Amino acid sequence: MDADLRLLRYFVAVAQELNFTRAAERLYISQPALSKQIRQLERELGIELLRRNSREVKLTAAGETLLPLAQGLIQDWQFTLLTLREVAAKETQTLRVGFICRIGSELTKSILSRFQALQPGWRVAIRFFEFSDPTAGLLSGNTDVALLRLPVPKQEKLFTEILLVEPRWVALASDHPLAQQEVLQMADLVNEPFITVPAQAGIWRDHWLAKNERDGHPIVFGTEVNNTNEAMEAVINGQGIALVSETTTQVYALSGQTFRPVRDVSPSALAVAWRRDSVNNVVEDFVQACLNASQSSR
Repeated sequence: MDADLRLLRYFVAVAQELNFTRAAERLYISQPALSKQIRQLERELGIELLRRNSREVKLTAAGETLLPLAQGLIQDWQFTLLTLREVAAKETQTLRVGFICRIGSELTKSILSRFQALQPGWRVAIRFFEFSDPTAGLLSGNTDVALLRLPVPKQEKLFTEILLVEPRWVALASDHPLAQQEVLQMADLVNEPFITVPAQAGIWRDHWLAKNERDGHPIVFGTEVNNTNEAMEAVINGQGIALVSETTTQVYALSGQTFRPVRDVSPSALAVAWRRDSVNNVVEDFVQACLNASQSSR
């Protein structure tokens, strides 16, 4: 029986970590479920790949041999999927553009208008993604180009062009005591529960929790959300506070919440991004449209 790629991905994670707990956390599945999947792979192959006891996990000789081969198979299949999706997009003349949240109607309209002038035969399919995928479908191959807030996980696999750098503000319930102050500092916020995003967002999650700007103060976690609409509702309902871009204060203004600038946190960078292995030349025209629209809006 052939082993499927899902089982090989599980094996690669365990083989790299040599720890089932860490590998399970990395894969966002339970440890018992991961152990079951590894046993299934070994059963299907008829080969022992790992030796584990209460103290350690070790690769067998077969496991050591399989690791680089499995990594190569996974990478080859990912490249195959990316290539097929880009070929299909070219055939239908559809550019798939990913967003995590709205960036402002005027800028979006300007970008699309400029792109249509460069590529009049092409259609733009806008796709919104949840916070669990801050690359907005780029790494999975579900989009060709995306408008992102940096930093994002595995950013080294992407080309990026920054379009806008703007301050970060904090979103508070209107009846929150801190809403009475016109300007806040991080020291005012460190003991507040922060609305958080799924852990798989990695470095992007850390950025919006201001992990590097807490001066040693631990993060107090509020409720977890999957998108900006959920985040704003959570703020209004008093489930926590949230750092947001300055643009968000204009696009998502809702009754029951207040936005305040935070003086001593790093800014937010909006960028257009695309994969380094992209073979879709139309992406270059979309990037140029983004850069031109950004420059004209300043």
